[in-house]
Amino acid sequence: MKIKICGLFREQDIDYVNEARPDYAGFVFAESKRQVSPAFAAVLRRHLLGEIIPVGVFVNAPVEAIAALYNENVISIAQLHGTENDEYITRLKEFSALGGKRTIEVIKTVKSAELEKTVPIAAGADYYLIDSGAGSGKAFNWKMLNSAGMNSFKGAKPWFLAGGIDLDNIEKALGFNPYALDVSSGAETGGIKDREKIVQLVAMTRKGKNI
Repeated sequence: MKIKICGLFREQDIDYVNEARPDYAGFVFAESKRQVSPAFAAVLRRHLLGEIIPVGVFVNAPVEAIAALYNENVISIAQLHGTENDEYITRLKEFSALGGKRTIEVIKTVKSAELEKTVPIAAGADYYLIDSGAGSGKAFNWKMLNSAGMNSFKGAKPWFLAGGIDLDNIEKALGFNPYALDVSSGAETGGIKDREKIVQLVAMTRKGKNI
């Protein structure tokens, strides 16, 4: 089981994830209390361990801006939370390859209310991320993950589970067997990343369902 710690915006946050060693680290470029500028994200990225994959979080951002961050090695994956469709993802992948690199990987967020659809949206994405909304920080009714509509997402791409995951419910989240967990506010105390929580969340994920 994999885990992403998202919303890193301080140098201390990088120290914490370097110690805990999650699989992914998220930088939010969309409007948010955790938003970072491209310049500061580049600073944080330079201090991030090479084994931890940096993910950029965006909402309807210009594809050129995302591709620039990718080609400058600030991010390796783009996580899209807006109305981005397959045409957008195709253009993003084309722009990202202009720098001579392979095309960027894309995580497309799917709101929990869309799980009843029988045909997956954004088929050009490499991963789905199931969430209650655009970074709401609240868990949706996870019983929906057993719905018939969810089967189309489970079978189409590896998927991340996000929204309100914390130390109190991580065992339940792991039980749905996602490809990865995505944790942000659940790794914080008072809106600031908490070292102990990050270390514990990563350790619990590594143990999987046998906690």
